[in-house]
Amino acid sequence: MTPADSDEGTNVTRRRFCATLALCGVAPGAFAAALASEGPPLRLGLTPVFLDDQSIFLEAWRGYLAARLQRPVVFVQRGSYREIVDLLNQGQLDAAWLCGFPFVRHERRLRLLAVPLFQGRPLYRSYLIVPAGDTHTKSLLDLRGKVFAYSDPDSNSGFLYPQFALAKIRERSEVFFARTFYTWSHRKVVEAVAVELAQGGAVDGYIWETLRLSHPQLTARTRVVEQSPEFGFPPFVARSTLPAKDFTALRGVLIAMHNDGEGKKLLGQLNLDGFTPGERKLYDGIARMAEKVANRP
Repeated sequence: MTPADSDEGTNVTRRRFCATLALCGVAPGAFAAALASEGPPLRLGLTPVFLDDQSIFLEAWRGYLAARLQRPVVFVQRGSYREIVDLLNQGQLDAAWLCGFPFVRHERRLRLLAVPLFQGRPLYRSYLIVPAGDTHTKSLLDLRGKVFAYSDPDSNSGFLYPQFALAKIRERSEVFFARTFYTWSHRKVVEAVAVELAQGGAVDGYIWETLRLSHPQLTARTRVVEQSPEFGFPPFVARSTLPAKDFTALRGVLIAMHNDGEGKKLLGQLNLDGFTPGERKLYDGIARMAEKVANRP
């Protein structure tokens, strides 16, 4: 092979790699960083259900992970959990920050990688919120005939739990509410309720509490009416075919984040305390709710 042949082969490989990243929705700014390191990139999926308008933070987190893994890392963002799960199942993603509901539905093809720690525990709740000016609503029952906002049809806190709560009283969302809609982001559920586009909404309690710290003027326009029981925090999962060495390396870096200053700073921006390996039993309650909703009369 001549030097020219070698250069041409390298250029073709790079063009194909860039095309693959583009198809996955990776920002152009990530191309150079990925190409600057050796080896294939580790592809991590995210949705705006959790991280919305966080490009500066994501670039810092990507750089942190890449430096400690000593390989390129790219974040692949999609608008829904379903799209992320499809990419995992197709082998186009290596891991993703998912929700407990799609995890239990697809766990035969996924592995629990790490669970975030919120307020020191791998747990969170679903919040039922209404506009702050609504001083009469005391429970979900008071929202009969109203407009209701969900985050994502595959979200536990933003969809499954309120469906379960309705199933317990033998009601269905499409009959109980006058109208429902999806915002595809927990923050946008809060925004929809704050401006009274919806008279109620189901939101991830972790997101609401985090917005209360970063955007108190927004959460102040809403009121938490009810809180669900605790569930396993939305986990990081890996595709079942991810090589063991890659799985172990990524889990190790996430769990060690609280041990250094840069990692602690990033965790602070996420309003998290760290990561733990987690256990499948954390999601037993979600699995039971999913079964109840699927088998309701």
